[in-house]
Amino acid sequence: MPSTDATTRERLLTVAERLLLESGHDAVSVRAINSAAGMNPAAVHYHFGSKDALIAALLEARLAPVWQRRLDEITERRRGGWVPTVAELVDLVVTPLAELAADPVGQLRLRLLARFVLGRREQAWTSRWFGLGPWIELLRDARPELSKAGAAHRWLLAFGLVLQFFADEMPGEVPVGTLRAFLTAGLAGS
Repeated sequence: MPSTDATTRERLLTVAERLLLESGHDAVSVRAINSAAGMNPAAVHYHFGSKDALIAALLEARLAPVWQRRLDEITERRRGGWVPTVAELVDLVVTPLAELAADPVGQLRLRLLARFVLGRREQAWTSRWFGLGPWIELLRDARPELSKAGAAHRWLLAFGLVLQFFADEMPGEVPVGTLRAFLTAGLAGS
């Protein structure tokens, strides 16, 4: 049976996501989240510390599982000696985001993630896949001549572009295939 704190946290996350979907980030207050969840006025601050921390927890809880299965498979294959290609790494990032973008709740999550990452908001993510470290390792497996710093710079540019693309911030209609080709060339280029 889940603990009361875990149940309360999940209720706050669920209510916050519903309100954010209905009204948007700027229109949703901590007070509105607490009220809609039937909680006391300090519940969000007690369980998360701030609205931003609640949203970061929401994103991590909802998005980490999107990649986890795929990433577990890649980790297992790497143990067996497999080396990923850059195109496979791009697919690992783009495919789940394209699937999310096809759904209104997924679109909300992508917009919120873009807001956090592109806005350079610092969060203490707990999932290792929300940091650059594992992605740098994977890219260096595919391109061993890259330094850690070089791989990090490429991923920062790639993730920024991907988030802009899927958060609906890209001008015009750029096909996902074009995004994949551009990312592959940028990550693999010399």
